[in-house]
Amino acid sequence: MTEKKIDMQKRIRQEKLINIFSPVVGAAVGLILGSLFILSQGVNPLHAYYFLIQGAFVGVDSWANTLLNMIPLGLTGLAVALSYKAGVFNIGAEGQMYLGAIAATIVGTRFSGLPMVLHIGLVMILAAAFGGAFAFLPGYLKAYRGINEIVVTMLLNYVAVYFLSLLVQGPLREAGTFYPRSERLLDSAILPFFPGTYLHIGVLVVLVFAVVMFWVFQKTTTGFNIEASGYNPRALEYAGINVKMLITKTMVASGAIAGIAGAVEIMGVHRRLIENFSVGLGYDAIAVALLANLNPLGVLVSATFFGGLRAGANTMQINTGIPVYFVLMVQAFVILFVVAFQSGPRIWKLIKRRVAQNG
Repeated sequence: MTEKKIDMQKRIRQEKLINIFSPVVGAAVGLILGSLFILSQGVNPLHAYYFLIQGAFVGVDSWANTLLNMIPLGLTGLAVALSYKAGVFNIGAEGQMYLGAIAATIVGTRFSGLPMVLHIGLVMILAAAFGGAFAFLPGYLKAYRGINEIVVTMLLNYVAVYFLSLLVQGPLREAGTFYPRSERLLDSAILPFFPGTYLHIGVLVVLVFAVVMFWVFQKTTTGFNIEASGYNPRALEYAGINVKMLITKTMVASGAIAGIAGAVEIMGVHRRLIENFSVGLGYDAIAVALLANLNPLGVLVSATFFGGLRAGANTMQINTGIPVYFVLMVQAFVILFVVAFQSGPRIWKLIKRRVAQNG
C-alpha cells in the first residue's frame, strides 16, 4: 500500500471521528457554558438541569411534548440538510413551511366526506407542491443565473409571512370572527393522536422521511450526485450530469419537505391557520441540520435534543426562575462549537501550509 493511500485512509478516519464526536462535544460545551449563565442567576446548574431533563424526558407527557417539538424541527431540518448537501443554502424553509400550511388549510377546510386517509394524503401532496413551487425560484436563480440563494430565500420568507397574514385577515378568515385565523380543519384532515397523549402521528412522517433520505444518500446514484454537486459541481459536469437541473430539483425537493412540515403543524397542532404559527422555526432548522452534520438520521437526534430543550424549558423556569430563552443561548453555543470543532483541523492545516510556503 502506497504512502498516499495510507494518508488518505487516515484522513477519512479522522473525518469520520470528527463527524461523530463534534455534535457530542458541541452539545457538552454548550451546556457547560450555559451553566455559567445559570450560576450568574444564583441557581445551582445541576438543580436547573434536573428540572430541564424532567420536563423533557421523564414520563409519557414529557416525551410527548419533546417529540411534538421535534416533529417540525426534524422535517425542516431534513429540508435544510437536503439542500445543503447540494451546496445550496436554503434559508427559506420557514417561508416554504408557511406555503405548505396555506395549502393544508385550503384543502383541509374543504372536501367534506372524504375518507381520512385520502383527505390527509391530498393535504400532504398539495402542501409539498406549494412548498416545492416556492423553493423553485431561488433554486432556479441560483443554478441558472448565479444569484445568491441566501438573499432570495430570506426575502421570500417575508413574502410568505405577509401573504399568510393577508389570507387569514381576508379570504381565509373564519366567518363571524375578527381574529386573524381560518376556519377549523375538517376532522378528516386532522392527524390522529397516539392513545392517551396529545402526540400526533406526524412523528412517523419524520421517521419515514429521515430513513428514505438516508437510503437515498447511501444507496442511490441520485444521492451521490447531490453530494458530489456540493463538493465539486464542475467535476460532476465533466461526468455528464446536468448540475443546474440537479440543483434546481434538489431545492424543489427541499421546499416540498418544508411544505409538508407546515401541513403537519397545522393538521396536528393548531388545526387551523393562524398568524406566526412557527416564528423562527426555519432558522432553528439550520441549527438542527448543522448539529447533525447533514446526516438524515442525525437530524432525528439533533431535533430531539432541541425539542427536549424546548419542552423542558418551562419546567425549569417554573422551578428555578431561569427564563425559557436560556435554551436559545445553549442552542447558539452548541452550533458555534460544532462548527469550530469541525473547521478547526482544516483551518490549522491551512495555516501550517501557508507558513511553510512563506517560510
